[in-house]
Amino acid sequence: MRPGGARTAAMSQLTPFHVAFPVDDLEAARAFYGQVLGCPEGRSAEGEWIDFDLFGHQIVAHKVEGASRRTAGANAVDGHDVPVPHFGVVLDLDRWKVLAARLKAEGVRFVIEPYVRFEGETGEQATMFLLDPAGNALEFKAFADFGQLFAK
Repeated sequence: MRPGGARTAAMSQLTPFHVAFPVDDLEAARAFYGQVLGCPEGRSAEGEWIDFDLFGHQIVAHKVEGASRRTAGANAVDGHDVPVPHFGVVLDLDRWKVLAARLKAEGVRFVIEPYVRFEGETGEQATMFLLDPAGNALEFKAFADFGQLFAK
């Protein structure tokens, strides 16, 4: 099978991704990813970087002076301005709903409020966008049918 090719129904066989991203304040990142998003903290190097477990994926906040507000622009998708670049996780619908409720309870300000995009169409998905304290954009999405993830 070629990389990025056909997916099986066994989504649990996916391997974790790793992404490193810049932040200008490690303590603000620790509070946001650890407390607000509920990501368990992994290894770290004092004043340099912190690993977090984002739903089984390894993300690493690296301290970079002047790193705040990294979004470069936006693209129109389903009537919303989607921030670019962004990263995130595809969850099952129940976990997405729990996360959306948690973020609302924490008073998180959304770039795009939680909603269902492409409703009734191919690729229907629940989505929400938010920024971390350094301005890195995150998207969390969910499909009632994971088979729609790459549907055309």
